[in-house]
Amino acid sequence: MKPKMTLKKIASELGLSISTVSKALKNNKDISKENREKVQAFAKYYNYRPNSVALSLKNRKTKTIGVIIPEIVHHYFAKVISGIEEVANSKEYNVIIGVTNESFNKEIINMEMLIDGSIDGFIISLSKETLQKKDYKHIRETINQNIPVVMFDRAVDEIPCDKVIIDDREAGRMAIQKLIDEGRQKILLLTTKDYLNIGRLRTEGYKDALAANNIPYHEDLVVRIGELGDSEDDQRNLEQRINRVFEMHPDIDGIFGVNEIYAVTALNVARLRGLDVPEQLSVIGFSDGILSKYARPHLTTVSQHGFHMGELAAETLIYRLEKMDKDQIPPYTTQVVKTNLIIRDSTRNNTSIEL
Repeated sequence: MKPKMTLKKIASELGLSISTVSKALKNNKDISKENREKVQAFAKYYNYRPNSVALSLKNRKTKTIGVIIPEIVHHYFAKVISGIEEVANSKEYNVIIGVTNESFNKEIINMEMLIDGSIDGFIISLSKETLQKKDYKHIRETINQNIPVVMFDRAVDEIPCDKVIIDDREAGRMAIQKLIDEGRQKILLLTTKDYLNIGRLRTEGYKDALAANNIPYHEDLVVRIGELGDSEDDQRNLEQRINRVFEMHPDIDGIFGVNEIYAVTALNVARLRGLDVPEQLSVIGFSDGILSKYARPHLTTVSQHGFHMGELAAETLIYRLEKMDKDQIPPYTTQVVKTNLIIRDSTRNNTSIEL
């Protein structure tokens, strides 16, 4: 087995200074071609790799990005991560992912652990519990340590930082307008509790569309759903809640779910009730994931373009990091990703609408 090489050992073996070896490995033209070739050949033979920890201590950079997400199984977050990694890898950054499982404490622990491991910056979508508590002290402290943060999807105005989001209110409004354009008048909304900004804004969009079309708003046609796990009991409870609304309003002819699970569950309830989708009832969901494509009938949905959102978040963070290296602090930006309404079999006609 070949011995493990260090800069000091290479310098000693070749009778050169450590500085000369370091520059030769970087192909610095200040070093003679003979010495560059000699050092590089020697390093290659012994499989020399620079010590990344030592480099980070010297350069104060690790070329590593921390990504904090609420859950790993969600198709949307998987697409965002793919977009982040695509950009990060192209710029020779590493990506470490932390999952909070919607927990405030896990969010703090994840960030603290990654900071201890020398992270250059964070890309984060806040947990439900963090949003419910409205406690962002750990985010502020991170930024105060000159570790930049980019929020995506679940972002809050209280924290000054870069953000990559969609226009949730407009996306909700346009989805409801699509249902109204089909002639739907009794539209059920399946949304989140208001502490989640995305659900609250999509609910506002629902109200906007009703008002613009002179359709009265009924609070009992809005089902606000709390924590929903993966268990059969949770799923059954949601189905029961939807069924109860149908019993009070059997003439419901449209449903908008602010996420994929809610909308697909609504499709299941409609099927069990013997309703013809889309003849009697149209259904629209959010996040163009695997469930939407394979639901029966295939689900019309708002696409958030998760991959592109991930690309933008990574580009934004890396741009800020590179500016900070030059002692330049660019102003914070909020970038809005356009969404598309992808029409499938759960609504009428087959055109795609840009929101």
